[in-house]
Amino acid sequence: MSAVSERRERERAQRHQMIITAARELAEAEGWEAVTTRRLADRVEYSQPVLYSHFNGKDAIVSAVALEGFAELADHLRRAREAADDLGQALRAVCGAYLDFASERPALYQAMFVLPTELRFASDETPAPMRACFEEFVSCFRPENKRRGLFAEVFWSALHGITVLSESGRIPAAYQDERVDFLVSQFADAR
Repeated sequence: MSAVSERRERERAQRHQMIITAARELAEAEGWEAVTTRRLADRVEYSQPVLYSHFNGKDAIVSAVALEGFAELADHLRRAREAADDLGQALRAVCGAYLDFASERPALYQAMFVLPTELRFASDETPAPMRACFEEFVSCFRPENKRRGLFAEVFWSALHGITVLSESGRIPAAYQDERVDFLVSQFADAR
């Protein structure tokens, strides 16, 4: 590859990241309804056709933001799990890290788990950052547990439900610790 081609590729990657960053910032400040290709084009100072040369519409931008979020969440969960002394504490630590992540980055969490995207778990096409998140939950269960993938999936699903219901105000946030303690206790023997 020539030096000119390498420079163009670097510039394209920088533009791509600039669009993702602008979408995240706009969504966190004003909600996902405010994220339009026109507003993003203005924000990154490129034309809408340039945006479309990187992303095939808003759904593709949301997917890119979500993938970035999954990479961050996986790192957040890994650090929490590794800081724990044992598997029981690891599961509780991962819960805390997950809930903190969701409450500190609500628009990002929406992109990852609520807004429609073509991203899928449990598929041959599941991107690496999503697999890494799931593996952090799986790692909280004993390796000899043959069903630990199933336990991780059900546990994560319950935690997601608690997160969404709490964030939407449908269940009182005041009982969050009690819910998490109950959830962890139900999986204690499965670890």
